[in-house]
Amino acid sequence: MKRVFVNGYGSIGSRIAQFIADDKDIEVVGVGKYSPDDKVSDAIVRGFKVYVPKNKLDNFKNFKISGTIEEIISNCDLVIDASPGGVGYSNKKTLYEPLNSRAIFQGGEKITGEKSVAPFIFNSRVNYEKAFEKQFVMQGSCNVTGMGRIIQPLKEKYGKKIKRMDATLLRRWADLEDSKTVIKDSIEWTVKPHHDDDVKSYMGVDTPLFIRVFKVPTRQMHVHLMDIRFNGPAPSTSEIIDLYKNEYGVATLYGVKGTKDIRDYAESINFSFKDTNMIHIHADLTEAQDDMIKITYSDDQTGIVVPENHLLMQAMLFNRSKEEAFKHTEELFHMQEKKRALEEHFKKQ
Repeated sequence: MKRVFVNGYGSIGSRIAQFIADDKDIEVVGVGKYSPDDKVSDAIVRGFKVYVPKNKLDNFKNFKISGTIEEIISNCDLVIDASPGGVGYSNKKTLYEPLNSRAIFQGGEKITGEKSVAPFIFNSRVNYEKAFEKQFVMQGSCNVTGMGRIIQPLKEKYGKKIKRMDATLLRRWADLEDSKTVIKDSIEWTVKPHHDDDVKSYMGVDTPLFIRVFKVPTRQMHVHLMDIRFNGPAPSTSEIIDLYKNEYGVATLYGVKGTKDIRDYAESINFSFKDTNMIHIHADLTEAQDDMIKITYSDDQTGIVVPENHLLMQAMLFNRSKEEAFKHTEELFHMQEKKRALEEHFKKQ
């Protein structure tokens, strides 16, 4: 049994900790907290030991704390760093490298430049085996993860027939449980977004991908609009829909009016955290036009990276075959069951 510490207990960390706690091959030795808020009590109630920075112990005197982050990191096999963006690099330099720990970082960190946390971004659909024996690996953000699930099947089937891919990312403003972030009555955009370089880091720098990113005032998922141009006539819409029929973590839906429709259905049948853990191709909005295929899909924000972290953890700790790892992740996340339920509820009329 391997010992894993989840350093951070926010939107991502709380989900990861609760899922991998059911993994018979893993002992979650505890979770890290940096601020004394309600999440500390939530973690303790759920049976997790809470560890805090040594220099902040006094801030947590009203909680039953199990020890310091510095102590527990030296006594585990892997750290899943789920701290806020940018903090991961600081943790790497002050904790993980000095203690010779292995760690998984989340999207929001960098893989190039002075503040790089890891040599590459993991995407289970593309580069699963490359994580074997690595000390540091970064799990891509939700948007970056979802794009791998769409682009890799296209690349495998059509290769050089694809001339270019233009994607417009409509990002949610804040996560469902994030009550601190004020959602503005504004649509904002990002100049030189990281998503382009991040996707190309694992898909290949020659990938003809061009991305624009906007943030819209919602908490209900991301939506991606992707136009794929071909050298010659585009495939038919039905051919594209069939391409994703058996893709893991990809559901094809009809009749959806908005992202909240999916979230409400997920809640109605008790999906954990209201997450689907996948992307949803909206078949009604998928169309062929001359040399172009237009695909619209929604991305389950935080939820999509949780099973990816579990797959990455298996690669790093156990060197499991890809087939074995996906089978084991399915035992915990029931992705196929969720996919069947979604596709049955949102089926073609």
